[in-house]
Amino acid sequence: MSARPNPQISIIVPLYNEQEGFAMLIERLNALMANTSLTIEIILIDDGSKDSTPLLMQQIALSDERYQAIFLSRNYGHQIAITAGMANVNASEAVMLIDGDLQDPPEMLHRFYEYFQQGYEVVYAIRKKRKENWLKKVCYSFFYRLLTSISYIKIPIDSGDFSLLSRRVVDVLNKMPEESRFIRGMRTWVGFNQIGIEYDRQQRFAGEPKYSIKMLFKLAYNGIFNFSEIPIKFITRLGLFTILITLIYVAHTIFEKFVRGTVPQGFTALLMTITLFSGVQLLSIGILGEYLLRIFFQVKNRPLYIIKNRIIEKEIKKE
Repeated sequence: MSARPNPQISIIVPLYNEQEGFAMLIERLNALMANTSLTIEIILIDDGSKDSTPLLMQQIALSDERYQAIFLSRNYGHQIAITAGMANVNASEAVMLIDGDLQDPPEMLHRFYEYFQQGYEVVYAIRKKRKENWLKKVCYSFFYRLLTSISYIKIPIDSGDFSLLSRRVVDVLNKMPEESRFIRGMRTWVGFNQIGIEYDRQQRFAGEPKYSIKMLFKLAYNGIFNFSEIPIKFITRLGLFTILITLIYVAHTIFEKFVRGTVPQGFTALLMTITLFSGVQLLSIGILGEYLLRIFFQVKNRPLYIIKNRIIEKEIKKE
């Protein structure tokens, strides 16, 4: 038997406890593949799900050779699941990243591919509207604008991981070994011709959001500390500012002593000074700690993830 030719497009779909919307996800992916002349493979990544998502993935991958299923040994997080998918693509042309909750419409592949054919190697989606609660909208808006203002690269505002990447870009990303991953920042860093397309992000089709507040903060920290020099420079500027405040206070004390013949008395000023310097020191240690923590995890040189088993062309292969 001749080897099956590589598909033109690989679509990576990380999944974590998505049993409620899985059937609709497969239905829309099948419809997408039925209405295009492109040859497509779907790579489903189970990120340590606790529900029936792995079983559903196994069933579709064993019944349809267009689907590849990869099962991670535990929950590593959304960014690592995408990384595992990119390391296992067979696409000859491009790779599409989407979420499994159908907030990212897979049908946008056609629009992405039009720009890809025009020579763009990264085509990313920009969220024009978000159908989420007002608090999340405000937090997301603030974070993206903060990151853009302090980053040493221009990370597009309101863009997520939803994108189409050329195979060349994916190969470059696969060579980047950092442990604290922020895919949209890494995607921007690699360069090449990039373009953003606006779209209205939909609500989740089913189930609850899997990104907790803690996970969102971790993602935000990775974006800020991996793609900005401002936090470490902030310590120096804060130190200079506190020294300036101290010198002003010393000058004031000398003036009161030798011109007016009085000296500020009481413990209020002393306590305020001690509290100010203590806060500055703790904040500085915390910022340095964020960098040290990333270095600590990176130098261990552990694998980013462990694959428990995978299903390729209807065959289960254990790692």
